Amino acid sequence: MTQKTPHIDLKGSDLGFGKTVLMPGDPLRAKFIAENFLSDAVLVNGVRGVNGYTGYYKGVKVSVMASGMGMPSIGIYSYELYKYFGVQNIVRIGSAGAISESVNVRDIVAGMGACTNSAFPKQYNMNGTIAPICDFTLLETCKRVADLSGIELHVGNLYSSDTFYDDSFPSSNWGRMGCLAVEMEAAALYCTAMRLGMRALAICTISDILYPPFTALDADSREKTFTQMMTLALDSAVEYEGLPILIPKD
Repeated sequence: MTQKTPHIDLKGSDLGFGKTVLMPGDPLRAKFIAENFLSDAVLVNGVRGVNGYTGYYKGVKVSVMASGMGMPSIGIYSYELYKYFGVQNIVRIGSAGAISESVNVRDIVAGMGACTNSAFPKQYNMNGTIAPICDFTLLETCKRVADLSGIELHVGNLYSSDTFYDDSFPSSNWGRMGCLAVEMEAAALYCTAMRLGMRALAICTISDILYPPFTALDADSREKTFTQMMTLALDSAVEYEGLPILIPKD
């Protein structure tokens, strides 16, 4: 374990990161979670304004740190957390746009896989197509916690896009192929976890409907009102604490 990388600096904190890190895209959402859900939360990273906090939830040490927007950004932060800071589990908690009529605004979806238009997986030089998938144990744990909490969790594929404003985006095509929602980070997170032998899961709250009638939540709602997803991720993190320690790959 190290104390400093190009993008993370623990600033002399002895607390470090928990075994599980929740990763919203927005630094302000990370701050909101730390202030409203964690006890004794400490700012452990502030490089480039990508705030990371560590505190306790139901007695378990948990961290929350922003990932920024897009696959290059979450690829950097997830790699450094896994490789250098002893993190075992990363749970992306973000927003997504519905491209399937089976989900609606404020529904919660968990990505068992992440289709993508990104070149991110090409770095692994595979003679074929990589299928970025979540860790089954994390997904199973999260689904069990959701069921016990009375939360309807939609499980299916996500579509991770490199573009937010996309003139060519045919949402109905991806929806017909079984993708529930579009977002911008899960595929890179899943690839990074797979490469390093770690665990990852993306949980998203639907903030937009990308088919008629189009619907979108405002920025303040995205930052502060996705509390059911936040609680689900934190309660799952308590369950994750009992999972066996992983041995990182080279």
